[in-house]
Amino acid sequence: MEVKIEKSLEKFRLDVEFVSESRRIGILGASGSGKSLLLRSLAGVESVDKGKIVFEGRTLLDTGRKICEKPQNRRVGYLFQNYALFPTMTVEENIMAGLSGNRSKKRERAAEFIEKFHLKGLEKRLPGELSGGQQQRTALARMMICRPQMILLDEPYSALDVYLRDQLQREMLEFLKEYPGTVLLVSHNRDEIYRMSEEMLVMDRGRIVGQGKTKALFQNPQTKIAARLTGCKNIADIVQKEGSTAFVPDWGMNLRLKTHSLEGVKAVAIRAHEFLMKEEENCLCFPVYCPVVTEDMFEYNLSFLPNQEAKQRMDWKVSRYLWESAGRIPEKLYLKEEKLLLLYE
Repeated sequence: MEVKIEKSLEKFRLDVEFVSESRRIGILGASGSGKSLLLRSLAGVESVDKGKIVFEGRTLLDTGRKICEKPQNRRVGYLFQNYALFPTMTVEENIMAGLSGNRSKKRERAAEFIEKFHLKGLEKRLPGELSGGQQQRTALARMMICRPQMILLDEPYSALDVYLRDQLQREMLEFLKEYPGTVLLVSHNRDEIYRMSEEMLVMDRGRIVGQGKTKALFQNPQTKIAARLTGCKNIADIVQKEGSTAFVPDWGMNLRLKTHSLEGVKAVAIRAHEFLMKEEENCLCFPVYCPVVTEDMFEYNLSFLPNQEAKQRMDWKVSRYLWESAGRIPEKLYLKEEKLLLLYE
């Protein structure tokens, strides 16, 4: 897939460019970053000012050559946040809605997909009479009956409670195992992106600011924006002194690295779960001042200053077992040097 599109709105500008050969692509960004606008542009339901979209060797859009395939000709399926089922139409009628031809052939095709998506016995029900999982399967059946080469998932779980969200994600993952085409999922939920994509794009204010294999980008986000969006709690700018030594003003402390260079590094980050209570080889030391402890259901959070002159608190998340086994607030925490994230912008 090759995408390069631009679109200007009154208070927002979309300027996106990326190339990917992956079949499972996640787009992670905060609300208002342009994720849904990008999906609508790919589907052809949103016009762009300028750009080019090439997918599977087909040019779907090229404003320079005045090519713009209609949405129905792009072979792209779009799953909306609320599934967009027609409320006064039955399951069967919703599934047939995108088909052309005589009614008997449409019903025959619909019956195949009703069977495939485990909706048998629900054909005459309205969307309001279905569970969340049944609604999702109906929307997927309606989408897949048109044989899309690419499907777009627009934050399909954003309005659901945790239990239902996890259940529907499991169903979706099972479905995706069987689907040979390309999937783009947009979300502001990092767990969804991590579970459901092999490659990740990071979006901020209408632009792609990071791209890479999903697990690799979580492990090494490279930028402050990507670190923040992937859930990193402790992020601070550095003032480089020399070689592998730097001062972190917000933490009021020096960092001296033994195995990594700080050349070109603008900031550092530490995931809240990575701190250790006992020192190991090649560890950085963080004194604990002014601790504040909060208790969650399965873990404790320790907020602390690493220096009495520090401007910014740091966070350590630890399991209940480890915390209660220690029996006291540690005077120091440690971090393996390899777990320090080096950020270049």
